[in-house]
Amino acid sequence: MIVVENLHKHFGGFHAVDGATLSIAPGSITGLIGPNGAGKTTLFNVIAGVHQPTSGRVMMDGEDITGLPPHALFHKGLLRTFQIAHEFHSMSVRENLMMVPADQSGEKLWNTWFGRKRIADEERALAAKADEVLDFLTIDHLRDEKAGNLSGGQKKLLELGRTMMVDAKIVFLDEVGAGVNRTLLNTIGDAIVRLNQERNYTFVVIEHDMDFIGRICDPVICMAEGKVLAEGTLDEIKANEHVIEAYLGTGLKHKDKVGA
Repeated sequence: MIVVENLHKHFGGFHAVDGATLSIAPGSITGLIGPNGAGKTTLFNVIAGVHQPTSGRVMMDGEDITGLPPHALFHKGLLRTFQIAHEFHSMSVRENLMMVPADQSGEKLWNTWFGRKRIADEERALAAKADEVLDFLTIDHLRDEKAGNLSGGQKKLLELGRTMMVDAKIVFLDEVGAGVNRTLLNTIGDAIVRLNQERNYTFVVIEHDMDFIGRICDPVICMAEGKVLAEGTLDEIKANEHVIEAYLGTGLKHKDKVGA
């Protein structure tokens, strides 16, 4: 579904992504791991249109999407979440979900005068869709809670729910486990697996928790210093000498601690 060819992203003299080449198979849950500063989030940002690449190419379903802005990629079904959740904190959880679909009738001034019935019908349908999403994620009890009052893990579930409000094809998840307790992380993992199996979502997941990666991801790609070091199962990645060396450089002592 995604092919990245010799991708570079430079910030002045710093090469955050330095010739990365990789592919993401449709229907997969691919884990992306690596030491801090490996270039993982920058790679996400370039693929998702947040940053323009210095050079290289990104393909999606055979189409060159290099440098397309996020809103154009949104319409193609490519979405991403962030390490720090971005919610409308003063709006309810349900309202946050209802905001996601583009081109709503209520966005046009003309329709607020002459298309009120159409707007009302759309809002009822969106509310029903949002309730379905909240039920799927097992947070339906929070539908009327202000999003700003949610815990870190609940906000991550809300971000995942946003991807369900549109026809997402591939979702890039940036550190879903950051600041999330183990129980909620298991809930998030279960939701990702269900979306993959039941709705054919493709996922790419940046995460430092190797138990989480091992439970839901295959294959796993390891990056270091802006390059792709290795790809395979998590066990294969842990046994790779180049990967071990990259992690040992961060102060780890044993190869079984890769990604800790």
